[in-house]
Amino acid sequence: MPAESFLSPAPTSLKICGVTLASDAQRLVDLGVDALGANFWPQSKRYLEPAEAGFLRELSGKILRVGVFVNAGSDLPRRLVEEGIIDVIQLHGDETPEDARVFLDAGIPFLKAIGVRGVNDLAAAHDFGAKAILLDAHAPGVYGGTGQTIDWDLARRFIEENATLPLILAGGITPENVVEAIAAVRPAALDVASGAEIRPGVKDFGKVEALLVACRSGSNEGS
Repeated sequence: MPAESFLSPAPTSLKICGVTLASDAQRLVDLGVDALGANFWPQSKRYLEPAEAGFLRELSGKILRVGVFVNAGSDLPRRLVEEGIIDVIQLHGDETPEDARVFLDAGIPFLKAIGVRGVNDLAAAHDFGAKAILLDAHAPGVYGGTGQTIDWDLARRFIEENATLPLILAGGITPENVVEAIAAVRPAALDVASGAEIRPGVKDFGKVEALLVACRSGSNEGS
């Protein structure tokens, strides 16, 4: 799936993050999940060694492959794009607009994640030149995957005030609250890690299927 389709406003797309197993990745493709995320931050509970990520190359054109990086610099993200392992970079650390410029100048699509405490955290959202902004729970030193929700009202106001910048909603999304999240925020996409797992890095496909059903249902109800 091209990034533009993933980020189109309707229906709400689904990204399952923290994939570490080739079998899980293939199952996400088979189910029709829109995007997967692979975490290349060594301190993550869902870390995927770049040397073990070759299975993602085989999924080119079948699912949007997002590589998640935390304060990694540009060399590794660029290499994984050039090697055909990922399609899109997700900057999920403390990167600045200046850090992101190397990807912007190279024409490499990227997302910027922002840990949200309040409206002030969103002031620089447009400065990155990202394809989309991902809003997640503020988690210093952990950088996401906490299962904590953010202020959905704040996220909805961001969308209303920034109609041209797609928003991906993360943080505590589960099969139980996904319809409510879509109705409250109307994001371009949802990003789920802990809400779709048996344990960190291993997907629970009962949860994934429930998320897909609820995501489609929530999108239809809002249309």
